[in-house]
Amino acid sequence: MDWKNKKVLVTGADGFIGSHLVEMLHATGAKVKALTYYNSFNYWGWLEGLTILDDIEVINGDIRDPFICNSITRDTDIIFHLAALISIPYSYEAPKSYIETNVTGTLNMCHAALHNKCGRIICTSTSEVYGTANYVPIDEKHPLQPQSPYSASKIGGDSIAMSYFHSFGLPLVLARPFNTYGPRQSLRAVIPSIITQMLKGEKESHLGNVSPTRDFNYVKDTCKGLISLGEAEDIEGEIINIGSGSEISISDLFMLIKKLTNSLSEMVVREERIRPENSEVFRLCCDNSKLKNLSGYSPRYSLEQGLKETIQWYMQSENLDKFKTHIYNV
Repeated sequence: MDWKNKKVLVTGADGFIGSHLVEMLHATGAKVKALTYYNSFNYWGWLEGLTILDDIEVINGDIRDPFICNSITRDTDIIFHLAALISIPYSYEAPKSYIETNVTGTLNMCHAALHNKCGRIICTSTSEVYGTANYVPIDEKHPLQPQSPYSASKIGGDSIAMSYFHSFGLPLVLARPFNTYGPRQSLRAVIPSIITQMLKGEKESHLGNVSPTRDFNYVKDTCKGLISLGEAEDIEGEIINIGSGSEISISDLFMLIKKLTNSLSEMVVREERIRPENSEVFRLCCDNSKLKNLSGYSPRYSLEQGLKETIQWYMQSENLDKFKTHIYNV
Protein backbone atom coordinates (compact mmCIF):
# COMPACT_ATOMS: atom_id res chain seq x y z
CA MET A 1 0.00 0.00 0.00
CA ASP A 2 1.17 3.50 -0.81
CA TRP A 3 1.03 5.60 2.37
CA LYS A 4 1.73 8.85 0.55
CA ASN A 5 -0.95 11.39 1.54
CA LYS A 6 -2.95 8.78 3.47
CA LYS A 7 -4.75 10.52 6.34
CA VAL A 8 -3.63 8.74 9.49
CA LEU A 9 -4.54 9.36 13.14
CA VAL A 10 -2.35 8.13 16.01
CA THR A 11 -3.79 8.31 19.54
CA GLY A 12 -1.29 8.19 22.37
CA ALA A 13 1.16 9.89 20.01
CA ASP A 14 2.95 11.57 22.92
CA GLY A 15 3.90 8.22 24.44
CA PHE A 16 6.86 5.91 23.96
CA ILE A 17 5.57 3.69 21.14
CA GLY A 18 3.26 6.35 19.73
CA SER A 19 6.03 8.87 19.14
CA HIS A 20 8.12 6.29 17.26
CA LEU A 21 5.07 5.29 15.21
CA VAL A 22 4.41 8.92 14.28
CA GLU A 23 8.00 9.28 13.06
CA MET A 24 7.82 6.07 11.03
CA LEU A 25 4.46 6.98 9.46
CA HIS A 26 5.72 10.45 8.59
CA ALA A 27 8.68 8.86 6.80
CA THR A 28 6.26 6.93 4.58
CA GLY A 29 4.67 10.16 3.33
CA ALA A 30 1.44 9.79 5.30
CA LYS A 31 -0.42 12.87 6.53
CA VAL A 32 -0.26 12.31 10.27
CA LYS A 33 -2.60 13.67 12.92
CA ALA A 34 -1.19 13.05 16.41
CA LEU A 35 -3.41 13.05 19.49
CA THR A 36 -1.61 13.95 22.72
CA TYR A 37 -3.08 13.96 26.22
CA TYR A 38 -4.62 17.35 27.03
CA ASN A 39 -2.77 19.59 29.45
CA SER A 40 -2.70 23.34 30.00
CA PHE A 41 1.01 23.57 29.14
CA ASN A 42 0.54 22.37 25.54
CA TYR A 43 3.17 19.78 26.38
CA TRP A 44 3.39 17.05 23.72
CA GLY A 45 5.35 14.40 25.59
CA TRP A 46 7.90 12.51 23.48
CA LEU A 47 6.88 14.46 20.38
CA GLU A 48 8.64 17.45 21.91
CA GLY A 49 11.89 18.14 20.13
CA LEU A 50 11.21 15.96 17.09
CA THR A 51 12.20 17.55 13.80
CA ILE A 52 8.94 16.62 12.05
CA LEU A 53 6.52 18.75 14.07
CA ASP A 54 6.02 21.26 11.25
CA ASP A 55 4.86 18.42 8.99
CA ILE A 56 2.27 16.82 11.28
CA GLU A 57 -0.89 18.01 13.03
CA VAL A 58 -0.73 17.77 16.82
CA ILE A 59 -3.97 17.87 18.80
CA ASN A 60 -4.41 17.93 22.58
CA GLY A 61 -7.37 15.89 23.79
CA ASP A 62 -8.63 12.98 25.85
CA ILE A 63 -10.11 9.73 24.52
CA ARG A 64 -12.41 9.59 27.54
CA ASP A 65 -14.42 12.35 25.88
CA PRO A 66 -16.63 11.09 23.01
CA PHE A 67 -16.93 14.54 21.43
CA ILE A 68 -13.15 14.79 21.06
CA CYS A 69 -13.03 11.30 19.57
CA ASN A 70 -15.72 12.16 17.05
CA SER A 71 -13.93 15.32 16.04
CA ILE A 72 -10.45 13.86 15.53
CA THR A 73 -11.62 10.83 13.52
CA ARG A 74 -13.37 12.82 10.78
CA ASP A 75 -11.91 12.42 7.31
CA THR A 76 -9.42 9.73 8.39
CA ASP A 77 -8.23 6.73 6.39
CA ILE A 78 -6.50 4.71 9.12
CA ILE A 79 -6.47 5.03 12.91
CA PHE A 80 -3.77 3.61 15.15
CA HIS A 81 -5.33 3.62 18.61
CA LEU A 82 -2.53 3.43 21.17
CA ALA A 83 -3.76 5.81 23.89
CA ALA A 84 -4.03 3.93 27.20
CA LEU A 85 -3.01 3.81 30.82
CA ILE A 86 -0.33 1.13 30.87
CA SER A 87 1.47 0.88 34.22
CA ILE A 88 0.59 -2.36 36.00
CA PRO A 89 1.63 -1.28 39.55
CA TYR A 90 -0.41 1.95 39.29
CA SER A 91 -3.47 -0.04 38.24
CA TYR A 92 -3.56 -1.55 41.75
CA GLU A 93 -3.84 1.98 43.15
CA ALA A 94 -6.21 3.57 40.61
CA PRO A 95 -8.23 0.84 38.85
CA LYS A 96 -11.20 3.06 37.96
CA SER A 97 -9.03 5.34 35.86
CA TYR A 98 -7.94 2.30 33.83
CA ILE A 99 -11.55 1.37 33.09
CA GLU A 100 -12.35 4.94 32.07
CA THR A 101 -9.36 5.22 29.72
CA ASN A 102 -8.82 1.70 28.41
CA VAL A 103 -12.44 0.53 28.17
CA THR A 104 -14.55 3.68 27.79
CA GLY A 105 -11.84 5.39 25.76
CA THR A 106 -11.70 2.47 23.33
CA LEU A 107 -15.51 2.47 23.13
CA ASN A 108 -15.43 6.16 22.22
CA MET A 109 -12.77 5.65 19.56
CA CYS A 110 -14.56 2.69 17.95
CA HIS A 111 -17.91 4.47 17.92
CA ALA A 112 -16.34 7.59 16.40
CA ALA A 113 -14.50 5.54 13.76
CA LEU A 114 -17.76 3.80 12.84
CA HIS A 115 -19.72 7.06 12.73
CA ASN A 116 -17.12 8.77 10.55
CA LYS A 117 -16.68 5.74 8.26
CA CYS A 118 -12.93 5.44 8.80
CA GLY A 119 -11.17 2.97 6.52
CA ARG A 120 -9.55 0.91 9.30
CA ILE A 121 -8.85 1.19 13.01
CA ILE A 122 -5.99 -0.75 14.56
CA CYS A 123 -6.60 -1.07 18.29
CA THR A 124 -3.53 -1.85 20.37
CA SER A 125 -3.89 -4.51 23.04
CA THR A 126 -1.12 -6.11 25.12
CA SER A 127 0.36 -9.53 25.83
CA GLU A 128 -0.57 -9.01 29.50
CA VAL A 129 -4.12 -10.10 28.62
CA TYR A 130 -2.82 -13.67 28.26
CA GLY A 131 -1.53 -13.83 31.83
CA THR A 132 1.03 -16.48 32.72
CA ALA A 133 1.43 -18.76 29.71
CA ASN A 134 -0.53 -22.02 29.72
CA TYR A 135 1.64 -23.02 26.76
CA VAL A 136 4.38 -21.42 24.68
CA PRO A 137 4.74 -19.87 22.30
CA ILE A 138 1.50 -17.99 22.98
CA ASP A 139 -0.77 -17.76 19.96
CA GLU A 140 -3.90 -15.65 19.56
CA LYS A 141 -6.14 -18.50 20.78
CA HIS A 142 -4.51 -18.60 24.20
CA PRO A 143 -7.02 -18.06 27.06
CA LEU A 144 -7.28 -14.55 28.47
CA GLN A 145 -6.42 -14.20 32.16
CA PRO A 146 -6.99 -10.88 33.97
CA GLN A 147 -4.20 -11.06 36.53
CA SER A 148 -4.12 -7.29 37.21
CA PRO A 149 -6.61 -4.43 36.94
CA TYR A 150 -4.54 -3.23 33.97
CA SER A 151 -4.88 -6.49 32.07
CA ALA A 152 -8.58 -6.65 32.96
CA SER A 153 -9.10 -3.19 31.51
CA LYS A 154 -7.32 -4.16 28.30
CA ILE A 155 -9.39 -7.35 27.99
CA GLY A 156 -12.47 -5.16 28.40
CA GLY A 157 -11.26 -2.72 25.76
CA ASP A 158 -10.43 -5.57 23.39
CA SER A 159 -13.92 -7.02 23.85
CA ILE A 160 -15.57 -3.68 23.15
CA ALA A 161 -13.46 -3.26 20.02
CA MET A 162 -14.25 -6.75 18.70
CA SER A 163 -17.94 -6.24 19.45
CA TYR A 164 -17.93 -3.26 17.08
CA PHE A 165 -16.50 -5.49 14.35
CA HIS A 166 -19.03 -8.26 14.91
CA SER A 167 -22.06 -6.04 15.60
CA PHE A 168 -21.54 -3.12 13.26
CA GLY A 169 -18.93 -4.22 10.73
CA LEU A 170 -16.31 -1.74 11.95
CA PRO A 171 -13.15 -2.39 9.87
CA LEU A 172 -10.98 -3.24 12.85
CA VAL A 173 -7.77 -5.10 13.59
CA LEU A 174 -6.65 -5.94 17.13
CA ALA A 175 -2.86 -5.84 17.57
CA ARG A 176 -1.29 -7.53 20.60
CA PRO A 177 2.31 -6.35 21.08
CA PHE A 178 4.46 -8.22 23.58
CA ASN A 179 6.96 -6.28 25.72
CA THR A 180 8.23 -3.40 23.61
CA TYR A 181 11.43 -1.57 24.61
CA GLY A 182 13.67 1.14 23.19
CA PRO A 183 14.55 4.84 23.40
CA ARG A 184 12.10 7.10 25.27
CA GLN A 185 10.57 4.38 27.41
CA SER A 186 9.74 5.37 31.00
CA LEU A 187 11.22 3.80 34.11
CA ARG A 188 7.98 1.94 34.83
CA ALA A 189 9.41 -0.67 32.42
CA VAL A 190 12.22 -2.98 33.43
CA ILE A 191 14.74 -2.37 30.62
CA PRO A 192 15.04 1.42 31.02
CA SER A 193 14.98 0.97 34.79
CA ILE A 194 18.02 -1.32 34.63
CA ILE A 195 19.86 0.75 32.02
CA THR A 196 19.45 4.10 33.77
CA GLN A 197 20.48 2.77 37.18
CA MET A 198 23.62 1.33 35.64
CA LEU A 199 24.45 4.41 33.57
CA LYS A 200 24.06 6.66 36.62
CA GLY A 201 26.63 4.55 38.40
CA GLU A 202 24.35 3.06 41.04
CA LYS A 203 26.15 0.35 43.03
CA GLU A 204 22.83 -1.47 43.36
CA SER A 205 20.16 -1.88 40.69
CA HIS A 206 16.77 -2.28 42.36
CA LEU A 207 14.36 -4.73 40.74
CA GLY A 208 11.25 -6.75 41.46
CA ASN A 209 10.83 -10.45 40.75
CA VAL A 210 13.66 -11.51 38.42
CA SER A 211 12.48 -15.05 37.62
CA PRO A 212 9.67 -14.24 35.10
CA THR A 213 10.44 -14.43 31.39
CA ARG A 214 9.35 -11.91 28.79
CA ASP A 215 9.36 -11.60 25.01
CA PHE A 216 11.10 -8.27 24.36
CA ASN A 217 10.53 -6.64 20.98
CA TYR A 218 12.45 -3.54 19.85
CA VAL A 219 10.23 -0.51 19.32
CA LYS A 220 11.10 -0.16 15.62
CA ASP A 221 9.97 -3.74 15.10
CA THR A 222 6.73 -3.17 17.01
CA CYS A 223 5.97 -0.04 14.98
CA LYS A 224 6.80 -1.73 11.69
CA GLY A 225 4.50 -4.58 12.76
CA LEU A 226 1.69 -2.09 13.40
CA ILE A 227 2.24 -0.42 10.04
CA SER A 228 2.18 -3.81 8.32
CA LEU A 229 -1.31 -4.30 9.78
CA GLY A 230 -2.33 -1.05 8.14
CA GLU A 231 -1.06 -2.37 4.82
CA ALA A 232 -2.30 -5.97 4.85
CA GLU A 233 -5.49 -6.83 2.96
CA ASP A 234 -8.57 -8.68 4.23
CA ILE A 235 -7.55 -8.84 7.90
CA GLU A 236 -10.54 -7.06 9.45
CA GLY A 237 -11.67 -8.78 12.64
CA GLU A 238 -8.30 -10.47 13.20
CA ILE A 239 -6.35 -10.51 16.48
CA ILE A 240 -2.63 -10.50 15.73
CA ASN A 241 0.38 -10.84 18.04
CA ILE A 242 3.48 -8.70 17.54
CA GLY A 243 6.58 -10.10 19.22
CA SER A 244 10.05 -11.52 18.71
CA GLY A 245 9.25 -15.18 19.31
CA SER A 246 11.93 -15.58 22.00
CA GLU A 247 11.99 -15.14 25.77
CA ILE A 248 14.52 -14.22 28.44
CA SER A 249 14.32 -14.11 32.23
CA ILE A 250 14.69 -10.76 33.96
CA SER A 251 17.81 -12.02 35.75
CA ASP A 252 19.44 -13.01 32.44
CA LEU A 253 18.34 -9.70 30.94
CA PHE A 254 20.04 -7.89 33.82
CA MET A 255 23.31 -9.73 33.17
CA LEU A 256 23.14 -8.95 29.43
CA ILE A 257 22.62 -5.23 30.04
CA LYS A 258 25.37 -5.28 32.67
CA LYS A 259 27.75 -6.69 30.06
CA LEU A 260 26.71 -4.18 27.38
CA THR A 261 27.11 -1.20 29.74
CA ASN A 262 30.30 -2.48 31.42
CA SER A 263 28.54 -1.87 34.72
CA LEU A 264 29.61 -3.06 38.17
CA SER A 265 26.11 -2.63 39.59
CA GLU A 266 24.68 -5.56 41.56
CA MET A 267 21.11 -6.78 41.34
CA VAL A 268 18.99 -6.21 44.47
CA VAL A 269 15.38 -7.39 44.68
CA ARG A 270 13.17 -4.90 46.52
CA GLU A 271 9.89 -5.93 48.13
CA GLU A 272 7.97 -2.84 46.96
CA ARG A 273 8.70 -3.72 43.34
CA ILE A 274 7.22 -7.23 43.54
CA ARG A 275 3.67 -7.73 42.27
CA PRO A 276 1.04 -9.51 44.40
CA GLU A 277 1.65 -13.27 44.16
CA ASN A 278 -1.37 -14.18 42.05
CA SER A 279 -0.97 -11.10 39.88
CA GLU A 280 2.53 -11.78 38.58
CA VAL A 281 2.74 -13.00 34.98
CA PHE A 282 5.57 -15.52 35.08
CA ARG A 283 6.03 -16.38 31.42
CA LEU A 284 5.37 -14.66 28.09
CA CYS A 285 6.68 -15.81 24.72
CA CYS A 286 5.07 -14.78 21.44
CA ASP A 287 3.91 -16.92 18.55
CA ASN A 288 4.23 -14.36 15.73
CA SER A 289 3.45 -16.76 12.88
CA LYS A 290 0.06 -15.17 12.22
CA LEU A 291 1.68 -11.76 11.70
CA LYS A 292 4.15 -13.30 9.27
CA ASN A 293 1.46 -15.18 7.36
CA LEU A 294 -1.00 -12.29 7.06
CA SER A 295 1.35 -9.36 6.53
CA GLY A 296 4.68 -10.89 5.51
CA TYR A 297 6.46 -8.97 8.26
CA SER A 298 8.71 -10.40 10.96
CA PRO A 299 10.97 -8.64 13.52
CA ARG A 300 14.45 -7.67 12.34
CA TYR A 301 16.27 -6.72 15.55
CA SER A 302 17.87 -9.22 17.89
CA LEU A 303 17.61 -8.41 21.59
CA GLU A 304 21.28 -7.47 21.74
CA GLN A 305 21.03 -5.19 18.69
CA GLY A 306 18.01 -3.42 20.12
CA LEU A 307 19.58 -3.06 23.55
CA LYS A 308 22.72 -1.49 22.06
CA GLU A 309 20.65 1.19 20.30
CA THR A 310 18.60 1.73 23.43
CA ILE A 311 21.67 2.09 25.66
CA GLN A 312 23.21 4.58 23.22
CA TRP A 313 20.12 6.77 23.51
CA TYR A 314 20.06 6.70 27.32
CA MET A 315 23.80 7.42 27.42
CA GLN A 316 23.19 10.91 26.04
CA SER A 317 23.14 13.24 29.03
CA GLU A 318 20.16 15.24 27.77
CA ASN A 319 18.17 12.01 27.80
CA LEU A 320 19.54 10.36 30.93
CA ASP A 321 18.99 13.51 32.99
CA LYS A 322 15.23 13.25 32.40
CA PHE A 323 14.95 10.10 34.51
CA LYS A 324 14.76 9.90 38.33
CA THR A 325 16.36 6.55 39.14
CA HIS A 326 16.11 7.12 42.90
CA ILE A 327 12.31 6.94 42.72
CA TYR A 328 10.35 3.74 42.13
CA ASN A 329 8.35 4.74 39.08
CA VAL A 330 4.98 3.00 39.13
